[in-house]
Amino acid sequence: MCMVDFGSDIILWRRKVVNIVILAVATATWIAIEMYQYNLITLISWAAIALVVSCFLWGNMHRFFKREAPDLSELEIKEETAIENARLLKQRAEEVIRLMLQVSGEREWFVFAGVVTCLYLVSVVAAHLDFLTICYIGIVGGLTIPVIYVKKEEKIREIGEKLRMKTQRLQAIMEGELRKIKSRMAGKRGQEIKDKKEE
Repeated sequence: MCMVDFGSDIILWRRKVVNIVILAVATATWIAIEMYQYNLITLISWAAIALVVSCFLWGNMHRFFKREAPDLSELEIKEETAIENARLLKQRAEEVIRLMLQVSGEREWFVFAGVVTCLYLVSVVAAHLDFLTICYIGIVGGLTIPVIYVKKEEKIREIGEKLRMKTQRLQAIMEGELRKIKSRMAGKRGQEIKDKKEE
């Protein structure tokens, strides 16, 4: 199974057990760190200790009951998987860089202003929340918003179309006002140049 299919299954709640485990782990981690003031490294260490103790007990139980030792050869990361994930990460990074360059070189200042405004809002939110809380909000939002969108897609598209039409009207009004201001400025400059020539 491809990682993209697995990711889309998780986002669209097709694998409910995995989704519940992800939400439970994210919530437990956030509560332990935010409410009980634990350190993230401490929690990771405890999780690693629990994993090592579980593996130790599991291996000893196999030996105790004179069963075959568990086959751990399947636990290795295959080279193809690592190369595929590295290639995917590289493609995503290139897309982000292309998007940044495209937006910064965009002639439509509404797109540029919208991106700058969104980035500013992210920085304001980040100033009031810590990294872990932002990650937790991202996980919960990433697991709930797509499901809501799939269920209410028609209504969301209608609202999006209305908003798009309103922003297009606003953009046309703003561009008209900017043209008027530019023409007035050009008219004043022309008048000033004409007055200077007459003197």
